[in-house]
Amino acid sequence: MSAHPTEELVQQWESEQARLRQQVVEEDTEYWQKSPDFSGLERVGGVDLSFIKGDDINACAQLVVLSYPDLEVLYEDSQMVTLTAPYIAGFLAFRETPFLLEALQRLERNRPELLPQVVFVDGNGLFHYREFGLACHLGVLSGLPCVGVAKNLLQVQGVYKSEEHQSQIAALQKGGDSFLLTAASGKVLGKALRSSDKSSKPVYVSVGHKISVDTAVRLTHSCCRYRVPEPIRQADCRSREYLRIHFPTADT
Repeated sequence: MSAHPTEELVQQWESEQARLRQQVVEEDTEYWQKSPDFSGLERVGGVDLSFIKGDDINACAQLVVLSYPDLEVLYEDSQMVTLTAPYIAGFLAFRETPFLLEALQRLERNRPELLPQVVFVDGNGLFHYREFGLACHLGVLSGLPCVGVAKNLLQVQGVYKSEEHQSQIAALQKGGDSFLLTAASGKVLGKALRSSDKSSKPVYVSVGHKISVDTAVRLTHSCCRYRVPEPIRQADCRSREYLRIHFPTADT
């Protein structure tokens, strides 16, 4: 894998992102999204990739499906995969999406009744350099509603870890409190959410596909037992456990 990707590849990926970006739906499309208690939502998915420490090529691609609102695991799929695309900031989706999409397609073939009605993605959606992060990419290609939830602030489009940002975080008093992440252009890219009363550190929620930002934030909060929403937390835990079992001498 080349450490220095060609300018041609970057231009190709930028063009592909711009093309797919036109297909993102930034509003609620499902009947359950409009219900105050998400009545009709029964299955929520979570995806993640975990790597063996020091190895950025071989990873465990993980999909979980949880019941809603109980958040009990109904289905899990762990697969070792070999990433072939180089890592370039802002283009993570080209490395990871193919394997996450394959996991969703396997589920649709083998257990279609368990296909999630929404997928939580460990990463960003519209809150991205070109407003097309991993959650958007997976959403458009899968056709499923997707929510991006990032643990760290991506400093992009005029959103910075400034004193003002820190004071806004300090003002989040309880789980469910949030504030807008607004680009220099004035466009709302997402929201910072205090996801739990127990955790003062926010998560960063943004639209992936087929959901509004307010619904994405409300749903994320409803899926949090801890700081990270349960679908992503379970995907992360299970992918790490898979690596521990199958690669016991490796540091994960």
